[in-house]
Amino acid sequence: MPRAIWTGTISFGLVNVPVRMYTAVSRKTVRFNQLDARSGSRIRLKKVSALDGEDVPNDAIVRGYEVSPDNFVIVTDDELAALDPEASRTIDLAEFVALDEIDPIHFDGMYYLAPDPALAKSYALLAEAMTRAGRAGIARFVMRGRQHLAAIRPVDGHLVLATLVYPDEIRDPAEIDEFDEISDIQLPEAELQMAAQLVESLSTDFDGERYTDTYREKVLDLIQRKADGQEVLTEVASAPTQPVVDLMAALEKSVEEAKMARRAGEDEAEDQKRSA
Repeated sequence: MPRAIWTGTISFGLVNVPVRMYTAVSRKTVRFNQLDARSGSRIRLKKVSALDGEDVPNDAIVRGYEVSPDNFVIVTDDELAALDPEASRTIDLAEFVALDEIDPIHFDGMYYLAPDPALAKSYALLAEAMTRAGRAGIARFVMRGRQHLAAIRPVDGHLVLATLVYPDEIRDPAEIDEFDEISDIQLPEAELQMAAQLVESLSTDFDGERYTDTYREKVLDLIQRKADGQEVLTEVASAPTQPVVDLMAALEKSVEEAKMARRAGEDEAEDQKRSA
């Protein structure tokens, strides 16, 4: 059972909607421990003082901001909380926008907002009103010592909150020198049409269930085989892909392969229907 990481209220005009926040994503990464190759024992990381190398207990650790080299200002949790006490437990819905107006580059973390069981009616009312309006709510709230910008949208009757990065946190594409290389390129119409045909031949409805983390699966299989005492042979990685010389020929071949793959997929789906 997941645990709520934040509790508070959504402020919607004069209406307050109590909610509990849960992480919507559970990362499936393969985690390794650092070991001493000589003994196989785990490596432990310690919190030590840079002054004398002594261990520092957790209750002696404070938060500091470096204002100049080796010169820190200490800031306490109470001092931070006093800066915005009203917002510390409130998600303030400021406005409603069409979701497709938000560039995906702004999206960060994803969270579920669950209702307080005793006051679920106000939650259901807000979710239904947003669904009928086809709008997402833009809000601010404070969590873990930071004010977040967020978009809240209704999904099948429940609310999903996506934290957003602020505009000044998004890197300007002009900082990437390689983008300058494409500014003066003239694209032949025939190649554009063939590329559009390739895009069309590969187009379908998104279904996340079709995708799995194949690299993670291979890593776990490797670990299992080694744990079972099997000898694992390491293959040298293949050479990097060579650049395409004849772009038009590559596009034409790609379109044909995409069509063949689609026909094979349709035939397989039809066979499955017959055998069902």
